Amino acid sequence: MRSFRMRNLLCRVKRRTKKTIRNRKTTTGNCISISKELARLVEQQHEEEVVEDGFSIKSSAPSHTHGVQPLGNLYLNPRSINSRDTGLGNLHTLSDELVLDMLGFLDASSLGVLAAVSKSFYVFTNHEPLWKNLVLENLLSGFQYKGSWKSTYVSACYPSFGNSDIALGGLKVRDFFSDYLFQSWLCANLEMKPEWLERDNVVRKRGISVEEFVLNFEEPNKPVLLEGCIDNWGALGNWDRDYLERLCGDVKFSVGPVEMKLGDYFGYSDQVREERPLYLFDPKFAEKVPQLGDEYEVPVYFREDLFGVLGNERPDYRWIIIGPAGSGSSFHVDPNSTSAWNAVIKGSKKWILFPPDVIPPGVHPSPDGADVASPVSIIEWFMNFYGATKNWKKKPIECVCKAGELIFVPSGWWHLVINLEESIAITQNYVSRRNLVNVLDFLRRPNASTLVSGTRDRVNLYDKFKNAIEASFPGEIDELTRKEEERKIQQRKLPFWDSVTDANAGAFKFSF
Repeated sequence: MRSFRMRNLLCRVKRRTKKTIRNRKTTTGNCISISKELARLVEQQHEEEVVEDGFSIKSSAPSHTHGVQPLGNLYLNPRSINSRDTGLGNLHTLSDELVLDMLGFLDASSLGVLAAVSKSFYVFTNHEPLWKNLVLENLLSGFQYKGSWKSTYVSACYPSFGNSDIALGGLKVRDFFSDYLFQSWLCANLEMKPEWLERDNVVRKRGISVEEFVLNFEEPNKPVLLEGCIDNWGALGNWDRDYLERLCGDVKFSVGPVEMKLGDYFGYSDQVREERPLYLFDPKFAEKVPQLGDEYEVPVYFREDLFGVLGNERPDYRWIIIGPAGSGSSFHVDPNSTSAWNAVIKGSKKWILFPPDVIPPGVHPSPDGADVASPVSIIEWFMNFYGATKNWKKKPIECVCKAGELIFVPSGWWHLVINLEESIAITQNYVSRRNLVNVLDFLRRPNASTLVSGTRDRVNLYDKFKNAIEASFPGEIDELTRKEEERKIQQRKLPFWDSVTDANAGAFKFSF
């Protein structure tokens, strides 16, 4: 889902170090006022102060490859004609998104031919996500990134072409205005605004007992950031690029739908600048390189994992996660109603979490929970929806989790994660007695076969898991079900949000 509320943006290039972009909402009725405002801003180009509430572009950001401008810039010169429309002919009435959806059905050769039809088609057919999809669909065994997705595809599939034969620089097209195409560039090059990182209202604990963790966090299903519990990991001191590349050699890891060697992935992450960078997210890392599994251990709080009764038939449950700044996971709920922990080994991550009964703004799950529509990129969500949470009574739980820290993600919580720098982490999903009933309820839903993930046998997972639990822990399911029913009837706790205040306000407290 592409939800672009910044419909019209004026890029202001400063003499010093940065560019800033001011947020503009546009409708047909306010075009005139926006035109006047843009004209006023043009007259003030000589001013050097930064617009404090604007958006800062990364200092290393290149200009848009093909000169695409936001639609609002068209109002600066009413005599201009949008070359986007003239070059599309009768197709100009279609939205940019629909045009790109249609082009997505074409192969590389057809895109190349269509690029010669007009300047407008040239811009559309060179849209990088089209070529990214071609790479990910056709180069499943891995690739070496060549500075752009188009050159990566061409160099791999047509090796007789040298890089000099591929038009990497691209043709600059005059008077091409498109919010949709411009936003892709914008999201790839925006800095995280300081106000997006300021709120920190998660509970932080160091050295608590297992009993305290269970009583105050796991049973009430509330997140907590734990400090110091991975200090003994070998991974914490060893896992940097050089060490991992030497250790893993030619072993390939899962990166989206493809498999890549770490060296090739780091080569990609060093060069790429896109709104949705690929994330290395591999569930079999410890089987592929056993030493990786030996250099960390499950913290004491999470060692009861009842899915372990399934042995090799258990769903995927642990992952190594590596990604550049800007990579991450958009809003989702962890699979199979499990709880999870995520430990940062290198780098730092911004977390935003909403409890199960609060759907994040801009996120639209289907009634059966099988699909979720959300903004295309994480930065897009911050641009368009983060500000709305300021006025919510039920504000999200937020924090920056740094190297050496671990966050507990309770079952059913919506969460978004973005890497603030290149990051390496380990995460595991697990089932304890505290969430066993919820997991069983999830696995026996009528549409469980479409919801269950991480296993080949989606249809029979409930029966296998239930039978294995009953064999290993007779009577446990009945006892836990009885306790859960009593808890729902008898306990009348304060709503979660009534017990939380912002940590920055100096009165942070949880009442459990």
